[in-house]
Amino acid sequence: MHQYRLTSAAQLLGVSDDTVRRWADAGRLETTLDPDGRRVVDGAVLAAFAVALAGDPSGPSGTSARNAFHGIVTRIVRGDVVSQVEVQSGPHRLVSLMTTESVDDLGLEPGVPARASVKSTHVVVELP
Repeated sequence: MHQYRLTSAAQLLGVSDDTVRRWADAGRLETTLDPDGRRVVDGAVLAAFAVALAGDPSGPSGTSARNAFHGIVTRIVRGDVVSQVEVQSGPHRLVSLMTTESVDDLGLEPGVPARASVKSTHVVVELP
C-alpha cells in the first residue's frame, strides 16, 4: 500500500498543504499516522478523493474526449493561418495549435476561461 505525506498529496491534488490539512481535520480526507507519527493518506483513498474532487468521472458531455482541463487562456501567438493558444489549468500548461479563424470565432484572448480537451491514442505514464 502506497502512502502519501500531506505535502505530497497537496502537490498531486494541485492545492496547498493547508487545504489538505483542513480537509483532513474536517474529516473530508481520511488520514492515518505512519510509524514516525506523521499524517499520511493511503494511495487508494487519495485516488478516490482526487476523482471525487474533479467532478463527474464520465467526462464532459457532447464529446468523446474524456480528458478535460478547465482553465484560463494565458497567451496567444497569432499566425496568418495557425495560432498557438496556451491554457493554464491549475499547475498544468496546455498548448494547442488551431486555426486563427477558430481563435477569432471562439473569441479567445488572454483572460478568457476555457476548457482544453485532450484525446489521444498514445498517452505515456511514468513513475516519478
